[in-house]
Amino acid sequence: MNVLAASLLAATLAQSPPITPGVHELTFATRGGGSMLYAISIPRNYDPQTPAPLVLVLHSGGERMRYYGSAFMRLLVAPALSDLRPIMVAPDCPSNAWSDAPAEEGVMALLQNVLGQFNIDRRRILVTGFSLGGRGTWFMASRHADLFTASIPMASSPGDLPIDRLATMPTYIIHSRDDEVSPFAADERVAKQLMDMGRPVRFQALYGYGHYEMYRYIDALKGAGRWVADQWRRR
Repeated sequence: MNVLAASLLAATLAQSPPITPGVHELTFATRGGGSMLYAISIPRNYDPQTPAPLVLVLHSGGERMRYYGSAFMRLLVAPALSDLRPIMVAPDCPSNAWSDAPAEEGVMALLQNVLGQFNIDRRRILVTGFSLGGRGTWFMASRHADLFTASIPMASSPGDLPIDRLATMPTYIIHSRDDEVSPFAADERVAKQLMDMGRPVRFQALYGYGHYEMYRYIDALKGAGRWVADQWRRR
């Protein structure tokens, strides 16, 4: 086997996640010869014959280690959303922000790969994230409303994203009033605007949690997951 063939085979294998239960930390080959680290969590009772929900997990900012998305997923999202029994995908952001073109392109390619590998219920695809990942959640949901069917942004406002493209799907917003980094008022204001527009939005204000205490969001995120599941059942 020559070097080129070996490289192509390695890239193909890297893009084919295992189907055994548990968390697997892998590498996804992106367009142009790049790569993106990611983790995929497969529930214990996953049955390939039964469509499963899919959760895209977008990590927060700060100093990043390898498989930062995996660590964030294990810390906050997996404990909170396990009752949904979803497959979870947690990439490492390949650029400075989830809204950057390389990140958007890489994440969407990764999701398409997962959709091709697993039996995913297209009516139950959720995106969630905290801080940098919360802003990414707003961004991904607004840009890919044809894919995602719910979103849970945490500790981040949508910034300058067009209001008419926000919350076109069930959206549960969580933010602490005592967040010293991401202003609470901006999120609260946007939530009210969206509710006034008749969008399917729920806003939960938390108290006493600083921005760097994301682990304390578990209960709120668990409640958000129940709300999203209820919205899915109604559709």
